[in-house]
Amino acid sequence: MGEPVRIRILGVGMGPQHVTGEVATALGTVDYVMAAEKSADDRLLAVRRAIVEAHPGPRGPAELVALPDPQRDRSTTLTTGGYEGAVTDWHDARAAQYAEVLRTRGGTAAFLVWGDPSLYDSTIRIVEKVRGLGVDLEFDVLAGISAPQLLAARHRIVLHEVGRPVHITTGRRLQEAVAAGLDNIVAMLNPPPDRLDFTGLDDWSIWWGANLGADGERLVTGRLRDVLPDIAEARIAAHEHDGWVMDAFLLRKSR
Repeated sequence: MGEPVRIRILGVGMGPQHVTGEVATALGTVDYVMAAEKSADDRLLAVRRAIVEAHPGPRGPAELVALPDPQRDRSTTLTTGGYEGAVTDWHDARAAQYAEVLRTRGGTAAFLVWGDPSLYDSTIRIVEKVRGLGVDLEFDVLAGISAPQLLAARHRIVLHEVGRPVHITTGRRLQEAVAAGLDNIVAMLNPPPDRLDFTGLDDWSIWWGANLGADGERLVTGRLRDVLPDIAEARIAAHEHDGWVMDAFLLRKSR
């Protein structure tokens, strides 16, 4: 029986400048890095390539193996259940692709995770699905700099007030958190502002950031009702500069 495939799940923040020493060392141990390619001009794939090239091993940078990303239902009318089902189908398709490559290549592979693997990322779940498809594998996970960390650092704030909690959720579930009485909320995986439900939050304070740590980084802060147009413009500017946009924000009820 052959050796199991080794997989390293590596948090890389938002680029080479965020790679920790631990992750840099790990990159030097891998034979190849697997990544989903979302388009012919996938600029996030270019960032992954820059990370790999910035942290070579003894034989040079690891090979980047790009696989076409399976299609996912991104309809704006999906219910919560429909959204979760669409994501599950997407992950199943990714797992099947990865399993085929890992069976063929073996060795040590890596996945580079934006931010940190523990927050709104499914690489660990997908690797478990690959194992469920019969691939003999073992894996480890190394932490990266997360979006909430970068958001707080860029705005020079603490994410929670003294002795109080912070709730981390998605933009889709923002109103669920508000209805539950939570009043200090970090939201990730956000659609454009016009598709977020900010009902009743006009007087809350917001600290918003897009493409944190990238060249196209944009920051906005203020009372929500006053800065929503600024956020919409900044989001467009970030996308135009980098070719993609990932944003996060902290919303806090005014006291």
